[in-house]
Amino acid sequence: MDMWLAIVLILLALIGGLAGGFFIARKYMMDYFEKNPPIDENMLRMMMMQMGQKPSERKINQMMSQMKTQQKSKSTKNKKK
Repeated sequence: MDMWLAIVLILLALIGGLAGGFFIARKYMMDYFEKNPPIDENMLRMMMMQMGQKPSERKINQMMSQMKTQQKSKSTKNKKK
């Protein structure tokens, strides 16, 4: 009986550790991407030039603000869940 109890406790600790690690890593990555977005103005400028568009500062600022508002709306939806 003691052997089964030990196995069950080990499995419960393993499952709890995996779940806790997943949620901690998820929270860390969400905070990291919120503070350090993967696309910055220079990358956006290069992408527009590759698509054949002449990037003006107004267009770049507009696209960056749209991306930020979209990112904030996603993060608020995730927090409500």
